[in-house]
Order: sequence, then C-alpha cells, then structure tokens
Amino acid sequence: MPDDEVRVDGKLITENENLVYIILNKPVGITCTTDTRFEGNVVDFVNHPERIFPVGRLDKPSEGLLLMTNEGNIVNKILRAGNSHEKEYIVKVDRPVTDEFLKRMGSGIPILDTVTKRCKVERISRFEFRIILVQGLNRQIRRMCEYLAYEVVALKRIRIMNLELGDLPVGKWRDLTPEELRTLKDSVKDSDGRPKPYERDGRAMPEQTRDHRKELSSKEIRSTGGKRRRG
Repeated sequence: MPDDEVRVDGKLITENENLVYIILNKPVGITCTTDTRFEGNVVDFVNHPERIFPVGRLDKPSEGLLLMTNEGNIVNKILRAGNSHEKEYIVKVDRPVTDEFLKRMGSGIPILDTVTKRCKVERISRFEFRIILVQGLNRQIRRMCEYLAYEVVALKRIRIMNLELGDLPVGKWRDLTPEELRTLKDSVKDSDGRPKPYERDGRAMPEQTRDHRKELSSKEIRSTGGKRRRG
C-alpha cells in the first residue's frame, strides 16, 4: 500500500526518485546490515552513492547473490513468506550427501518451532547439493543440516527468483538489466506486500509460529478470566 512504512534495521525507508537495483556477490565475512557501526557492514562495503539496503539477508559465513535497492515498496513483496518466491543455493557439507539426506531435507525439517516447507534438493557431487527454498527462516539451511548431523562447510546463493548470480566475481556488484527488473516487478506485482512481523532479534517470525502464539494467547486469556499473566 502507498502509505505502508518500510523499515530496515529499524530505520524508515523513504521513497527516492533515483531508484537503484543492484546484485552483489557478497563475500564471506560481510554482514547484511545497514548499521554502519558494524565493521564489515554491506552498505560500507558496496559504497554506493545512493542510500541502498539489502533485500533479505545472507549469513555472514555465506556468500553469493544479494539484491540491494532503495525502493521500499518492492522489499516486502519479495520477502513475504506467503508469496513463495524461489531462492537457490549451492551447499557443501562435511559428510557424503546420501539419498536419505536429500529425501529428508526436501520433505521438511523441524526447526525454530516450525517445520520447513517442502523444497527441491538434488545432489551435485559427493559433498555438495543444490537446494531451492521458498521461505527464509533464520540460518535455515544450516539449521536443517545440523538437525541431520551435517555441518555446512560452504554456502552460496546463486539465484533469487529470476535474478541469477552468473559469473559475477566475488565482492563485485552490477545494476540489474532492464529485462531483469521488468521480470522481477512483473513477478511481484500481485504479491501480498504486508510487512513481515519480526522477533526481537530481527528474525522474521514463521507463519506457523505466529498462529501458534495467537492460539496460546487466546487460551491464556480464557484461563485467566480475560486477563493476561505477567512475567
């Protein structure tokens, strides 16, 4: 909606007539925050003349495609979990990738008080696999692997929706092409752009968790005669 506020790291994002959309091949060690008090923050790393911010996050130990822009209206449409926009990763782990591992990863793993959505997973080599997610829980792939007693050695995002990393060198960025931008905007034009609820640590709260908390809250109110417990 035109009057919706968009905030990144708590900062209000205002509209800018000089709209910027870039793809960064984020290196390991760079943090996806607009808070310039943090050493190695992505804003200072890119050093763009416009005030841009990352669309979503990529863990500090991870690398790969990061979309950055100064258009607040498109952010929630891309990030909203219910819109099921694809994100593709190449992952290297510390143990051989088995058929059972692939099956369980693709079927859903219980993490963060929810179960991950079904996703596409395929083996690339003995220790590498490709995974395509339609949600973005905090450290989702790493947590999924940890649940199955695997450790992620390297994680690289190679695609967000129609945007592909291609041969962009690590640490470099480029503007979206007119065709990429046109396809991206067309893909999200009917998306639900309502802001995502966030936990205190900045993680997006999973849909299932929010529903569960609403249910618990209703039960709590009934059990206390309409009054919430404190503490």
